[in-house]
Order: sequence, then C-alpha cells, then structure tokens
Amino acid sequence: MIYPKIPLAQYILQWCKKSQIRDIVISPGSRNAPLTIGFTHDDFFSCYSIVDERCAAFFALGMARESGCPTALVCTSGSALLNYYPAVCEAYYSDIPLVVISADRPTSKIDIGDGQTIRQENVYANHILYSANLREDEDRYNAGEIQRALHIAEKERGPVHINVPFEEPLYEMVETPEVEVLAEELYFTSDKTEDEKETDIFIERWNNANRKLILVGVNAPKSISQYQLDQLADDPSVLVFTETTSNLHHPDFFPGIDKIIAPVEQIEEELEKLRPDLLLTFGGLIVSKKIKAFLRKYSPKWHYHIDSKKAYDTYFCLTHHFKEDPDTFFDRIMPVLTRGEGDYASYWRRERDSRELYHNKYVNQQPFSDMKVYESVFASMPEPRVLHLSNSATIRYSQLFKMKPGWQIYCNRGTSGIDGSTSTAIGASVKTSIPTTLITGDLSFFYDSNALWNRYIKEDFRIVLVNNGGGGIFRILPGHKNTPNFDTYFETVHQLTAEHLCKMYGIGYTAVSNEDELKLALNEFYEPTGQPKLLEVFTPRTVNDVVLTDYFKNLK
Repeated sequence: MIYPKIPLAQYILQWCKKSQIRDIVISPGSRNAPLTIGFTHDDFFSCYSIVDERCAAFFALGMARESGCPTALVCTSGSALLNYYPAVCEAYYSDIPLVVISADRPTSKIDIGDGQTIRQENVYANHILYSANLREDEDRYNAGEIQRALHIAEKERGPVHINVPFEEPLYEMVETPEVEVLAEELYFTSDKTEDEKETDIFIERWNNANRKLILVGVNAPKSISQYQLDQLADDPSVLVFTETTSNLHHPDFFPGIDKIIAPVEQIEEELEKLRPDLLLTFGGLIVSKKIKAFLRKYSPKWHYHIDSKKAYDTYFCLTHHFKEDPDTFFDRIMPVLTRGEGDYASYWRRERDSRELYHNKYVNQQPFSDMKVYESVFASMPEPRVLHLSNSATIRYSQLFKMKPGWQIYCNRGTSGIDGSTSTAIGASVKTSIPTTLITGDLSFFYDSNALWNRYIKEDFRIVLVNNGGGGIFRILPGHKNTPNFDTYFETVHQLTAEHLCKMYGIGYTAVSNEDELKLALNEFYEPTGQPKLLEVFTPRTVNDVVLTDYFKNLK
C-alpha cells in the first residue's frame, strides 16, 4: 500500500479512518498532493474528484446530508478554499457535518510573495464550529486538534476546518507509514442538561392553553414517530403548521401556510383568532415570510423551541430552548400532556379546506405559466423519490402544492442561496438508492452549471428546469417592472437554454413550451433510458407574476 511520505498527512489519514470518515471529495491541486495520494490509495475511502471547488463543496454537502455522516473536502492552497465558503455557510446554518481539509504553505511562506498563498488560518471564523490550524513537527498538538475537529463535526453536526501546512517535496511516497495515531483518546464532556423546572412549567402551560400552534421548519424525513404525530393531530386545541421541507404528513396538519394567512393578513379579528397562546417550534429555518410577520406582530405568550443544538429567536419571543431532538422530547413529554378543548383546530381546518377548493379552481383556470408547470410536475412525480428543490421561486411555489408522503424533500435553506442546488442534489443522489429529482429555476441552474462536470451523475437522476427567461421572482416584488434597468439589474432577462450543456455532458434533453407538450413529456420522463435526463420547460416571462399575484389577491 502507498502512503504519503509527509508524517502530518499520515496523521490526518489515520484519524479520518479512525473516525469512520469514508467519503472524500477532492479538488485537484498540487499543495494537497500528500492528502490526495493517501486518500486515493486506501480502499477504506471512497474518493470523488471535482475540479470546481464551489461545486465540490455543495456536492459534499449533499452527500453528508443524505448519509448523515461527515464528508471530507480536500483542496489545495490559496483561493481554492474560499470557493468552499458558500457551502460552509449552508452547512453551518443547516447543521450538516462537513470536514474541510485545506493544504497550506508553512507559516514562514505566508505574506512573503509566494504564489498561490493567502492567510488561510481561521478563514471561516464566523461560520465554523472549529478551526484546527495544524503546525509542522508538533505531533501531539496536531493529533489533539485533528481529533477535536472530527469529533465536533460528528457530534455537533456542522462544518469544521483543518488547515494543514505542507513543505515541499509533496509527491514522495512510502510503502509503510512512519507515524501511528496514539491509542489514548481525548474525552469531551457535554454541558447539555435538561432543566426539569422548565419542563414542569411547559407542561402546565401546554395543558392550560386553548390555542397551541406547532410550527415545523426543515426536518429530516421519518424523524418523528407517527404515533406522536397522530396524538398532536387529535388535539382540538392544536394546529400543526408544516412546510414543504418539514417532511411531515397528516390529513389534519396545515401545509401551505401562506394560503392560510394571505386572505386574513389585513383582518385584525381573524389574526387574533389565529394568534396562539403557546408556540412550539422545531426543525430548521422557515420559508414563509407571512408566518414570520404574523408571529412577530401577534406574539404568543410563550414560545418554546426543541433542538439538540440551537434555538433562533425568530419571532422575538423565545421563552425556553429544550436541548434535545424532537422525537425524544415528544416521547418524554407526551404521556403527561392532556387533550385540550375548543374550536381552534376545527375553525382553521374549515378555512384551510375552503382555501384548497379555491386553489384547485384557480389553478385549473390559468393559462400556461410557472404555476401550471409546478402543478403538473408535482402531480406526475412518482413515489418513492428524493426531491431536491432550488431556492427562490421553486421552493416558494412548492409551498402551494401538496407533497406526497413517499417523497424525501430537501432544499438549501440555511442561507437560502441559489448557488449550489444542482451540486447538492447530485451529491445526495450518490448516497441513496432512491431515484433523485431536482426541480430548479433557470438562474439557479445556469449559476451552478459546473455541477454537471463530474462522473457521478446517476442514470436515474432527473432535472426539471423551469426556464422563465430571468429571475421571475423579482417581478412580484415592489418596483418598476418592464424597464431596461429592471430587466438588466433585477430580473436578469436572458435567452439561455440548457440544450448544449446537456449535449456536452451526455444528459438526455427534452424541451417543452406548452401544457400539452409538458404532460406528454412527463409521461415518460421518469422511465429508465440509461442516462440522466433534463426536462426544460419554457414559460412566459410576463405572465407568471400576474398569475401568482392574482392567486393571493383572490384568496381573500
């Protein structure tokens, strides 16, 4: 077996193996050659080569999210690791374990005019759980830093950075490692304690509240037991608001939050009826701006958040943070919660059902547009399916339609950027046997087009590209539309198509521009053909915003 000759590289390889980190995404370079040599010559590791570091980082993020295990990124020195930063931020805010291992020049070579050299130590300072800045010839120190970083990535669920200085020569190899990780372990203590007094107070407040709202953000599929969901749904004093990314399903829950709030957001009496006494939240970040605005103005008496790691005071009224995972919390607390009374749930379920009738009638009457496309795509998509959604218009349209229980739904909502959606979906598809589909808008797709530049796109991978010729989401925002300034600097009008990209990367391509063509294409889109496929749907740029705006106006 072949090993890099540099001892520090050997330490990193052995600690990664000891920590069971198997997936390694490498961007080619020279300064990281010792690590590349070591990882790629050891069958324990599964190595992936992706040239574009920004794409590589989102690819690794998708792998880590899907597998639940840390994925390592390996890059050369200089600007390479700066290209990781968008994905590092997403991992930080979405609690995804990434291990960034960056090669660096020795300290003596920094800021003296050496090529491909920047100040790499603590470069992610504001968005990293731990930065391990290794030193030359300090084995004991380095071993502790490496182990600490890998432990934090796994246990605290987030990104860490290990910066590794290498001096030339970089390409020398040996057949036997010169170093060995020490047998003793570094032990870490947790300060997580459950406040029994706060639990008792919560139970009393819950049991006495007549209006309780549970709001669920980004949530992993099948992370909450169905029994607990059924118990919550059966309580007439409880509303459960979910989003597309919540991955929770029950006929008595409330997906499509904006459909509930939009018709009453100017009606004081109705908003007071919706105001909860107690708000209980779990999961990641919330898409709906309407629910945020509502809860900030019509604050509950108490807001409790359940998460093993952190709690954001999104609604400016956080009462207490229960530091445990939601399933454990409900398993612990459910036996002592009493069933409430009143018509809080029944009233709003009637409102929900009337909105749904309107929704179906409205969509059926509309001309070919983004809204019609999303309706057809969601209706035709089979189960089971891993479904990735890009940000901006795509994730917001998805909030208006029912999701199928057999879908596992993901979106990069940590930073909510349009960058990296395609790379993330492809990376995730590598770690699942379930077919994966990405639904994306045109700006997000073309922004991340280098995502297609790799050898790992599976035959059952599908992309639905809704191309409305620009950033259509901006047309529904305040501003003067249809001016040269708006078209260029806000909407970014273009005439790009994915056809030639698909031809270059060996992806099956179909284009449609009306409802009949779309339905015909969707009939065979998911059938196996021996290659990944992309369906590009061209929609009318100046119609989409009118259809969506009128949708919410008429909900009232």
